[in-house]
Amino acid sequence: MTTYVLVHGAWHGGWCWDRVAPLLRAAGHEVHAPTLTGLSERAHLLSPQVGLDAHVEDVVRLVDTLGLSDVVLVGHSYAGQVVTAVADRRPAAIGRRVYLDAFVGDDGEAARDLLPGTVEHHWAESAATAGFGWLVPVRKLSVLGVTDQADVDWLTPKLTPHPWKTYTDPLHLTGAVDDVPASFIECVTWMRVFQAQADRARERGWGVHELDTGHEAMVTAPRELADVLLSLTGRTAG
Repeated sequence: MTTYVLVHGAWHGGWCWDRVAPLLRAAGHEVHAPTLTGLSERAHLLSPQVGLDAHVEDVVRLVDTLGLSDVVLVGHSYAGQVVTAVADRRPAAIGRRVYLDAFVGDDGEAARDLLPGTVEHHWAESAATAGFGWLVPVRKLSVLGVTDQADVDWLTPKLTPHPWKTYTDPLHLTGAVDDVPASFIECVTWMRVFQAQADRARERGWGVHELDTGHEAMVTAPRELADVLLSLTGRTAG
């Protein structure tokens, strides 16, 4: 049995994995999908002080409290930063880190540094205006490759603004993360904001898988995503 810890990206909550988690559990694995501080059902904890360190601590405490080991730690989008920092702090507990269309950051790099210039400018401008200087408003789902109305209706009521500080806080790494194996999954049927991150993963010799879907793979291609995740343990969702 493998233990999967699935970490959501900006605006989401742990619920966004609800179509993937049952497939992993049906294959005999343990699954945890925490919601990060200040997001979704934990939005009442949101403040301008919520940054990357708070989200890293969310996942570290989960691993420590439950005594998890040999974890396949999956981060979607923004959560690539969280995965990197958690694996650096708890390398003995993490068996593999998986970046799902996510940031692949180095020591000293913030998420905003890794965005394409036009996207970074848009996010910073949105935070400065509509986000009161410290929030990133929810983006249109069509931009992320979600077009099916049933998916839009499922996601929209649950999404909440994301703290901009998590994008401006740099990673602080010891180098221990480099000893934890890594894989990258790129979603290729959208504007491919994370293509440069996939290229960075290839340069580092990581396995890179491509999914023919939009950025929200856990919503739009859950079985295909589950199959890739299970392939890391030598099994498939069928």
